[in-house]
Formats: sequence, C-alpha cells, structure tokens
Amino acid sequence: MKIAILGTGAVGRTLAAGLATAGHEVTVGTRDVAVTLSRTAADPMGNPTFTDWRRQHHDIAVESLGEAAAGAQLVVNALSGAGALSGLEAAGEKNLAGKVLIDVANPLDFSRGMPPFLTVSNTDSLGEQIQRRFPGTRVVKTLNTITAGLMVDPAGLAAAGHTVFVSGDDATAKAQVAALLESLGWSDIIDLGDITTARGTEMYVALWARLMGALGTPAFSIKVVR
Repeated sequence: MKIAILGTGAVGRTLAAGLATAGHEVTVGTRDVAVTLSRTAADPMGNPTFTDWRRQHHDIAVESLGEAAAGAQLVVNALSGAGALSGLEAAGEKNLAGKVLIDVANPLDFSRGMPPFLTVSNTDSLGEQIQRRFPGTRVVKTLNTITAGLMVDPAGLAAAGHTVFVSGDDATAKAQVAALLESLGWSDIIDLGDITTARGTEMYVALWARLMGALGTPAFSIKVVR
C-alpha cells in the first residue's frame, strides 16, 4: 500500500520505518523538504537528525505535505497536535478527499514543561476537529495511547497482552485500519465508536504521561481485561 506519513518527528520517523519494513511504499511529508533535509542538530528529545535517519532509510521518499498526500492511498497524521490542522491544510483538502486518514496525534502543550496539558478535552478532541475541517476525509483515531516504538512493534508486550483502540465515523475505514494494525501485530483491537470517542483516548494521555514518570519508561500499554 502507498502510505504517506505527515510529520518528520520521532513518531513520524518510527511509523515510516516500521511500515516500510512491513512492505509498504512509504513517503514522508514535510512542510519544507530542503529545510528538513538540512537539519544538523538533534531534536529537543535527543533523537538523531532527520538527515542521519534518512541515510538509514534511503528507500523512504521525502516530499512536501501536498505531494506526499496526493500520491498516497492512506495518510497518517503524525504532526504535532498544535500543528496538525495547519499541516493538513498545507497537504491540501483535495489530496485528502476520500482517503482514510489515521490520526495518531494528541493535542498536547509542552510550554509549561512536563507533564504537558491538553489544549482540547471533554467536549471536543483533535480527531473531531480534523474530521470537521476535512469532511470528505475518513478520519480514524488510533495508536495515540502508546509510545511510537510500540505502534509498529507491539511484540515486546505480547506476553502481557495489549489493547489498541479505533474511533471514527466510517465503518469501512475502521475495518481497513484494523487490518493494518493486525498486520503490525496488534491482536486486541476495540472499536470505541464514532469520532467523538477520540475524546477518551486523547484524555488518557494525561494519565499516560504520569505513568511514564512513575515507571521510568514509555514502553507500556493498556490491556483491557474482560
């Protein structure tokens, strides 16, 4: 499948590499290709520069947001929560129309340090905002409750079990996303319902951040026992 990953941060890079390893034709979309490819400093989290990452993943194309979205069968929003809507607008409504958009972003604000706070909650969600702004796109919220590495490689938690959630208005789109998740190793997928249920998984991130602090690692997941 031709998949566009919009965003070049740690989440975008991890998803791009994992999906390429799984056999998909992956393109990374960025606001400015030249600027992205010229970065020489590590990011605030200490991740390698995008250029260094690209040397190890030369099979993954890098294009503008619009070019990446236009050529894809499925699009993944791995932009920051604050930059998601403007980034998707730059990708172009016509380039997203009719396509499944997997939204893995969370509306987090780190301006006050850690833990971050939510910029939208309770009566709305980033997933809903994206769906309202792009009504012709089939938005599915998923994978936003786990760290990037586990998104594409949940096998490390296989012994303990793991649960991932999907939210969206289009049943066919959710089925397509569930099939992709299963191909990555996710075995327990719960359909929460329409896109408004993304409020729940986005607000869980407040607990996730505190669990990471208590556990000293982001390598954990939810298991719903029933």
